[in-house]
Amino acid sequence: MDVQKDERLWSLPISGLLGRLKTSEKGLSEIEVQNRLKLYGHNEIIERKKRVLLHILISQFKNALVLVLIAASAISYMLGQHIEAGVIIAIVLLNTVLGFTQEYKAEKALRELHKYITVHAKVKRENQIKEIDARDLVKGDIVYLANGDIIPADLRLIYTEDLYANEATLTGESLPVLKKSAIIPAHYDLPPQLHNIAFMGTSIVEGEGYGVVINTAKDTFFGKTAGYIQTEEHVGDFQKSIHAFSNFLLKVILIMTLFVFVANAVLHKGIFDSFLFALALAVGITPEVLPIIMTITLSNGALKMAREKVVIKKLSSVEDFGNIDTLCCDKTGTLTEGEHSLQDYLDLDGNKNSHLVLYGLLCSAAVSNIKDRKTYANPIDKALWDSKIKEKVSSEMHHYTLLSKNEFDYERKRMGVAVKSPHGNMMIVKGAPELVLKVCSYATINGKKVITNSKIKQKIKQKIIAYEQDGYKVIAVAQKSIHKTKISDSDEHSLTLIGFLLFLDPPKRSVKDSLARLQRLGVNIKVISGDSSVITRKICKDVGLKISENRVITGEELEKLSEMELEEYSQKYNVFARVTPQQKFMIVDKLNRENHIVGYLGDGVNDVPALKAADVGITVDSAVGIAKESADIILLNKSLEVLADGIVTGRKTFGNITKYILNTISANYGNMFTVAISSLFMKFIPLLPAQILLNNFISDVPNLAIASDNVDESLLKKPKRWNLKLIYRFMVFFGLISTFFDLLLILIMLYILNLNQEVFRTAWFMESVLSEIVVVFAIRTAAPFWESKPSKWLIMFSILSAVFAVAITYMKWGKEWFAFVSMEPLIWGLIGLILIAYFSTVEVAKQYFFKKFEM
Repeated sequence: MDVQKDERLWSLPISGLLGRLKTSEKGLSEIEVQNRLKLYGHNEIIERKKRVLLHILISQFKNALVLVLIAASAISYMLGQHIEAGVIIAIVLLNTVLGFTQEYKAEKALRELHKYITVHAKVKRENQIKEIDARDLVKGDIVYLANGDIIPADLRLIYTEDLYANEATLTGESLPVLKKSAIIPAHYDLPPQLHNIAFMGTSIVEGEGYGVVINTAKDTFFGKTAGYIQTEEHVGDFQKSIHAFSNFLLKVILIMTLFVFVANAVLHKGIFDSFLFALALAVGITPEVLPIIMTITLSNGALKMAREKVVIKKLSSVEDFGNIDTLCCDKTGTLTEGEHSLQDYLDLDGNKNSHLVLYGLLCSAAVSNIKDRKTYANPIDKALWDSKIKEKVSSEMHHYTLLSKNEFDYERKRMGVAVKSPHGNMMIVKGAPELVLKVCSYATINGKKVITNSKIKQKIKQKIIAYEQDGYKVIAVAQKSIHKTKISDSDEHSLTLIGFLLFLDPPKRSVKDSLARLQRLGVNIKVISGDSSVITRKICKDVGLKISENRVITGEELEKLSEMELEEYSQKYNVFARVTPQQKFMIVDKLNRENHIVGYLGDGVNDVPALKAADVGITVDSAVGIAKESADIILLNKSLEVLADGIVTGRKTFGNITKYILNTISANYGNMFTVAISSLFMKFIPLLPAQILLNNFISDVPNLAIASDNVDESLLKKPKRWNLKLIYRFMVFFGLISTFFDLLLILIMLYILNLNQEVFRTAWFMESVLSEIVVVFAIRTAAPFWESKPSKWLIMFSILSAVFAVAITYMKWGKEWFAFVSMEPLIWGLIGLILIAYFSTVEVAKQYFFKKFEM
């Protein structure tokens, strides 16, 4: 529990409470305040040690691929390829700046939290009320509350008058909560049960009162929630996958490069030349444009999402967003409109009765004078005043005059009014059905007033249960004739029950179709609500969300579970109600541990821990500041349809990044296999270091256009995951096909055509460059290449790169700088045949590969 669970301060009488805290209703002395500040510290959330800018900057280089790229840049520079070195360094710096910016923003999330507690508070000290900075509050301070105040610490209430608090952003409760000073049983320990505790960070929406500070700063419920976001930021699946892929590349590069160096050195091709060749080859097979490809592709995805009213704060979230397989969300405002409305007004025979609405309006906390209405935060009364039927009965309201009122009371759970009507004075009572029924001696059934014996009461209770099981908020209405003009609680007896007002926060019209679309996309929906289980069940039923085993799991049930059981429940069930922020966090955390890619949609302080724990934290533009700082994605429209659109865009982004990786890894490592094998029988180095680097540069240019490529519909149907095992298989399978045709060309040129070194190198350079440019049109889709249309940019970049590669072998500077020579038509024809055979083989082989190893 979050408010001194061991002391159970909510169960103590006021005198005992003040004695325990060594204070009084006159307040503390200034000397005592200073002593307690020294003892407990200021009323502010203590941050973890801030990461300095240098630490954030250095952390950007803790990535194997970045280190490989820096080494590749240094090697390129040593080999005289200054432009290549500059390009690689520019890529590293660009990604460093992006990563630094993202982490710096994450650091700001904790500082945003202080906006909620650096407020002023009215406090009584030495029997005088004064206004102070809330950070100077201490345990034992007497704090006064009024409409609109943000509660500055956890308070045990001493006095209240119609005090309602909005706890939606902290506990998830959609309705304002009535706060009372009455003692609460010691065995109650969940925040929604503690009606005599005012929680830090929540706000007063009606009434006034005062209480004593029992917890400050990190010891408050709010502070403990903040503690969950002081842990290290959750690393998403995309970032984990990139890290694993980088390590995989590093190992392969080191092993293969070492092999090539040793093989060439042992075969007496010169140790220095062999060393330079191996280093150049290491640079050549390093996918240095992978970071920039990812940046461009993710940025394109982010721009597309922005047009769909989805703002991306963190680029890596674009791909995780597309790969979400589990979406956790609240009920209120996501599945529902977020506002209660009057659904029906039924008498005990099940017939509509407009008098129920009239009496409900008369017995309303929104009425100070029957003829006038004032704004009130109670959503039930607001729903009555905003209902269409209200207009039909408003003409009757001027016939009534308010005489006196019994305010709503938590113990009674009802309110009453005395009104003067055309037929004499009458008392109207409205409230929780079971407690209104308790003070009714009669009921109107079939138009007659009958005594409510046990049999009739049982039937009425069954009717109430049926309404509640349908998810309605049921309000009972009763009345009786009176002769007095002033009433009290003791007058609430011998009433006649006349019917019920039924309220509902209705589901959004589009939500059923949106849920169906998300399910078609392979996304599992889990509703995690702070609202009641009955209403949550009803809404889920209305929107067509099937409840696992027809069980709605409550926070009280979760509280009793072991770690293993909680993990099982998080997996097994999909609807949770009356859960705390910590429980939301634990559910998301358990799902993450089970290797799900989890998205969490929330907009309140109570959602922050779960937002941080999810792979993709999603909130809305109207969310509280700390939620927006903690989230990765902000929706300008809180709609599941918008989410579905964003998921599709994320999957397109994933598909295009995957295309680049599969293409470059198969081509580069095919070349590596070829060099490794040919080193065993060739008497000279097959390509010069400069030719290797140029080959790498030209073949990477078309890959920049992959970010704009079209994506097959088959890749959008379900979430995809990075699969290093699949990438490794792809590398070997298609790399060996590339090696086969490379070796075929090499053997023909060496042993049939007997070409010299210069012609050989020129021919193999051309075949290597053109094969990587051409084969992307086969590898980019699992379907036959003619059925999948590439983007115009990919086609254009590929043509320009191919033309440039051919032209450079004829240019003077190409011959001088890269030792190219002109080739006879026979050799060009041979290269053309090899390319056709290679492309055709890959086109056929991919059908087998993608069928056996589904992507």
